[in-house]
Amino acid sequence: MKWTDSVARRIKLKDLQIVLAVARSRNMGRAASDLAVSQPAISKAVGDLEQQLGFKLFDRNRRGVEPTIYGDAVLKSALVIFDELRQGVQALEFLANPTAGDVRVGTSPPLSSGFVPAVIDRLSQKFPRIYFEVLHSDFATVLRELRDRKIDLAILQLAGAACPEDMNEEILLYDRHVAVADARSPWLRRRKLTWADVSNAPWVLPPPEFAVGEYLLRAFQAEGIDPPRITVGTISLPATHYLLATGRFLTMLPVSMLQFGAKHLSIKALPLKSPVKPTPVAALTLKNRTVAPIVGLLIRCAQEIAGGRTGLDRRFFLDPRG
Repeated sequence: MKWTDSVARRIKLKDLQIVLAVARSRNMGRAASDLAVSQPAISKAVGDLEQQLGFKLFDRNRRGVEPTIYGDAVLKSALVIFDELRQGVQALEFLANPTAGDVRVGTSPPLSSGFVPAVIDRLSQKFPRIYFEVLHSDFATVLRELRDRKIDLAILQLAGAACPEDMNEEILLYDRHVAVADARSPWLRRRKLTWADVSNAPWVLPPPEFAVGEYLLRAFQAEGIDPPRITVGTISLPATHYLLATGRFLTMLPVSMLQFGAKHLSIKALPLKSPVKPTPVAALTLKNRTVAPIVGLLIRCAQEIAGGRTGLDRRFFLDPRG
């Protein structure tokens, strides 16, 4: 099918909204209920759009509908169109009132417990009418949410990973993982401590199937140190903190989390030289996507905080050699 002005006139935003609703619900009836229209109207709109495009967008079955490969292509374009429209409206609102707006941030559990809240706290003091939405999950999930335009930017530690080709990168700081225990742990009362001493202790660590878990494992192997034995594999910080509080368990956490979240956490670094090299923490945005002014504000605020203007050890966080 060739693009023509007549096709552009026939395909309306309402048609794309219906396609998105059907794809999300996987059911014509539920999509009709979500949009407060009749099911025949939904079926007719999808059928008309399929006729105009010349491709079948959904396969019908007894359980509902599933997007075809052509439907997936239309859905991807529809997401981009509505996201750009949302960003455009927000940009207009920002021009009218640069002190308000919405921003959706995706990050990792450790960064959501220290650095990212510090950035939000600073920015919200300057612009109290900004609404922040924070998603914290594993590396792959956050990148997927960014590609699906469910978040506006990601703040992630690129632990052994390069910036994806479809994303822009703004390096904020360099961070490294260190061994950590509860502040009252008997391990912290040891005058001399080696990795051999703690290798068989109960450890809470990200499983190797997660990017950060694989990175930590490779870091130990590269230095010829036996990696800690994982007793509990998780990226859940609440579970990690609970186990650390017993005094028995140890873990590896980024230094930035200790710096920014120290007053809220009863944890301390063990006197062990970490084999893990500093890696960049970066703000990631999608290429070829309009970035709302408020996203730029947040990135600049993050750069200011990471730049050592809040009492951080500037030499450590900005020097990749650590």
